[in-house]
Amino acid sequence: MSQLLSNDTITLRALEPTDLEVLYRWENDTALWTVSDTHAPYSRQALWRYLEEYTGDIYSQRQLRLMITLNESSLPAGTVDFINFDPLNNRAELGLFIAQEMRGKGLGKLALELITAYACEHLGLRQLYVYIALDNTVCLELFKQFGYRKVGILKSWIKRGTRYNDVALLQMIL
Repeated sequence: MSQLLSNDTITLRALEPTDLEVLYRWENDTALWTVSDTHAPYSRQALWRYLEEYTGDIYSQRQLRLMITLNESSLPAGTVDFINFDPLNNRAELGLFIAQEMRGKGLGKLALELITAYACEHLGLRQLYVYIALDNTVCLELFKQFGYRKVGILKSWIKRGTRYNDVALLQMIL
């Protein structure tokens, strides 16, 4: 595996057909829907089609999703995504998900290190940005420690039940 996408603890790899069940579980976890813009459950068939049609070509699909796996066991620990990729302006929105049972082990920081190096050294991106709910203090702190700067607050941006919550827009210039 390329050193650009791997360190001593984790590897960022392409999605595989064997990821179907873990993606099915994560994508259908309703607790995550407010941060993923998901509105309804995904079927295994829909996810299977996604895996079949997914090329990993960020230039044609304007997105890239990589599985975060533990080197010791090859177990999936989460995903990291570039979405809304803009090759003209050399920027992308970054998404980071660490499975509940894997949180608190520093995997998010390790994944951010790898994906940032990949964005800068391989894709030549100039900037990355993230949207994080203001009540997600752990995630806000992780990105701030990594060098992301808050550049704005989006008022009433995400709906949770009957309430609307504010979201911070953070940006990193590479």
